[in-house]
Amino acid sequence: MGLKFKTMSKLIAIVGRPNVGKSTLFNRLTQTRRAIVDDTAGTTRDRQYGKVDWNGQEFSIVDTGGWVVNSDDVFEEEINKQVEIAIEEADVILFVVDSTTGVTDLDDKVAQILRRSKKPVIVVANKEDVGDARFNAAEFYSFGLGDPIEVSSANGSGTGDLLDEIVKDMPEKEDDDEAEEEIPKFAIVGRPNAGKSSLINAFIGEERHIVTDIAGTTRDSIYHRYNKFGFDFYLVDTAGIRKKQKVNEDIEYYSVIRSIRAIEASDVCILMIDATRGIEGQDGNIFGLIQRNRKGLVVCVNKWDLVEDKSVTAQKRYEDAIRTKFAPFTDFPIIFTSALTKQRIHRVLETAMQVYENRKRVIPTSQLNTYMLEQIAVTPPPSNKGKFVKIKYVTMLKDAVIPTFVFFCNLPQWVKEPYRRFLENKIREKWDFHGTPIAIFMREK
Repeated sequence: MGLKFKTMSKLIAIVGRPNVGKSTLFNRLTQTRRAIVDDTAGTTRDRQYGKVDWNGQEFSIVDTGGWVVNSDDVFEEEINKQVEIAIEEADVILFVVDSTTGVTDLDDKVAQILRRSKKPVIVVANKEDVGDARFNAAEFYSFGLGDPIEVSSANGSGTGDLLDEIVKDMPEKEDDDEAEEEIPKFAIVGRPNAGKSSLINAFIGEERHIVTDIAGTTRDSIYHRYNKFGFDFYLVDTAGIRKKQKVNEDIEYYSVIRSIRAIEASDVCILMIDATRGIEGQDGNIFGLIQRNRKGLVVCVNKWDLVEDKSVTAQKRYEDAIRTKFAPFTDFPIIFTSALTKQRIHRVLETAMQVYENRKRVIPTSQLNTYMLEQIAVTPPPSNKGKFVKIKYVTMLKDAVIPTFVFFCNLPQWVKEPYRRFLENKIREKWDFHGTPIAIFMREK
């Protein structure tokens, strides 16, 4: 067919019993060599997911530890469930064990599950810097999962070798000599039971509306092409949306790890929120994933037909609560729908198309300078220790993933986050970037 889709980055999952240092390792890896590739304010709320760039290879990493439901009293079953999900979803699994204690019964059980899988597993013997712990590392050969890599996630030793091992079998980045087809890709995401399947079925339920199903660049992303009512887009589906899973659908970690795939493969995300349950922590997690990946956003408050108070005031209250929860990024559309009765579902598509167009909007440099330099003259950056920042010129980068503005000034290091937000707000007031994140950089003139 000659279609080309961007290769999604590999997904690496960290598994292991509690207190072996999974989260410390996660934090260590995601700070390695420009690790967190997004410095947007407000994205740190979702600490269990990050992107790592090592020697030009980029991958996503997810820490299972953050989703253990009963963290004070962790049940073996819960850990096993999370390991099974990681096996199903991830491309490579990091099995973290504690060198200070050697092999425990729970480690053995996790290893048993991992051995049955066909996934690449790297045994990570953590805390090798503590006392005589390094002499215990040989014990981990008993798992039958290959050579353990000894690291200290606390001080970083051994993590370079670990990263080399992770990326060694990843394919080199391809040169995009064939242009990617310019058709928007929308992903419908949200926590379980928010109505994702109902909305997808409302869009693609009648078989004749699906023009083509194209397998994506990873084993579990499928693009359904929807070409009807004047719309033409790909709906990014992950194999699990209609596939019965071995694991419980309602586990939080499952919905997050599944969302990562769909979000990375899309241009615009339609985030479903269940009107009958309100905004929950999990919605914040998934919003964080969308932000971290710099995707367009349409929030869809579903099951509005089941809410008793449907007044304009109630709707406004709900909107305000969502924007407060997701601040500082608040410039995105919110639509109240019912996938069941198909109320406003076409408006969801129209809005997603508009957000996609906003992501591609280009402002001529002359217009940008005329307007922005005037705003800056009225409200200049605050002085810092007697130093005054003078912004001379602004331009918009071509071919950036999201709208990106570069301000040239004499002291870029003195321009702090509140002033960047002021600049962003002024840009948004003047031009329509509704639903898309924008990036602001300060450079020395």
